Amino acid sequence: MKTSTGYESGLDKFNRIGTATNWGFHLIFILLALLCLVPVLVVLSISLTGEAAIRNDGYHFFPTAFSGEAYQYIARQGQMITRALGVSVLVTALGTVLGVVLTTSMGYVLSRPNYKLKGLLTWIVFIPMVFNGGLVSSYYINSNLLGLKDTVWALILPLAVSSFNVIICKTFFRSTIPDALIESAEIDGAGQLRIYLSIVLPISLPVLATIGLFLCFAYWNDWFQSMLYIDNQNLYSLQALLNSLMSNVDALAKNASSMGVSYAELVATMPKESARMAVAIVIVVPVAIAYPFFQKYFISGLTIGAVKG
Repeated sequence: MKTSTGYESGLDKFNRIGTATNWGFHLIFILLALLCLVPVLVVLSISLTGEAAIRNDGYHFFPTAFSGEAYQYIARQGQMITRALGVSVLVTALGTVLGVVLTTSMGYVLSRPNYKLKGLLTWIVFIPMVFNGGLVSSYYINSNLLGLKDTVWALILPLAVSSFNVIICKTFFRSTIPDALIESAEIDGAGQLRIYLSIVLPISLPVLATIGLFLCFAYWNDWFQSMLYIDNQNLYSLQALLNSLMSNVDALAKNASSMGVSYAELVATMPKESARMAVAIVIVVPVAIAYPFFQKYFISGLTIGAVKG
């Protein structure tokens, strides 16, 4: 078969996508993106609908009776919402930085072919991906042995390192960092820590962004650690607060005395369904805004080492 440059190999024609097929793929991905967007729009619609309209008409794709009372109610809970937001931001920031440092350093060590304990430690990292120690053992260690209960560290340390992220870092470093580069630095007298900080990290932005995004999402969306280890309401994150709202109204009712209203009055006037959805929107918006800035590095970090050529 002839091309503009001569003859092409017999398999080259299978690497081309026709115009109709290309448009078909575009249409499929657009539909999938819309399917992912629909639940968010429904939640937004409910959060902007009056509580009476929700009770009478149920959920709708568009607000049947537009109302901002849910967001006004959240704004009136200023102290509680602000405190929960501060906890979420603190945990996400500290956890992401700590997790990236621990995960990338671990992945780099395991990626070095001349490291004697590489095989043993690789198995130690891999086994938790298949077998789990169980909730009871982890709770006992974190609460009793480490004394993390009712502390911010109980929300940070259990999620800081995962085997999956370590394997991603190991694959990235092994397939991307040339051995000749490391050897030349060693000949010049650089130690492993200096090599890691001055040479490896500056050229590893894709995997840093990928692991950072994984950790950021995990910390920002986590509520399970709060349920296990946090009894002090001052340490509730936004996600834990949302979980409490979705379960019952006690999370807000317990603060009734500080607001000068009775429990019955608070329950009667609270926009229950719309308030829950409004908190969900408040939680989703920061992640939705941050993701586009990391998308390029996120995709690059996931595909590096998997595609050769």
